[in-house]
Amino acid sequence: QVQLVESGGGLVQAGGSLRLSCAASGRTLSSYATAWFRQAPGKEREFVAAINSSGGTTRYADSVKGRFIISRDLAKNTVYLQMNSLKPEDTAVYYCAIKGRFVAAWVASTYEYWGQGTQVTVSS
Repeated sequence: QVQLVESGGGLVQAGGSLRLSCAASGRTLSSYATAWFRQAPGKEREFVAAINSSGGTTRYADSVKGRFIISRDLAKNTVYLQMNSLKPEDTAVYYCAIKGRFVAAWVASTYEYWGQGTQVTVSS
């Protein structure tokens, strides 16, 4: 059984930083592309960042490029999202997801497994 568990969310002031974690069980992340998505109230789920199965390729949404970094620790079977220079518009529930192929990484419907999400709130 595949389980993805996000953690690290919370309340932070604008300009601050948070690091989200996504711990996987039941699957080895070295075989999967992993992504972070987010969903703000009243809005559709949107792509944030993705990393391919080898870890050699990453993709970012334009809105977070230069501020967020996706990485992973295969020994811990965990993917991270380092979020710097946070803005109020980054406020959302953040989800991690995995799929077998790093194709259309920004399309949420292509992902096979999802975590339950972690809330990030950025105050102005």
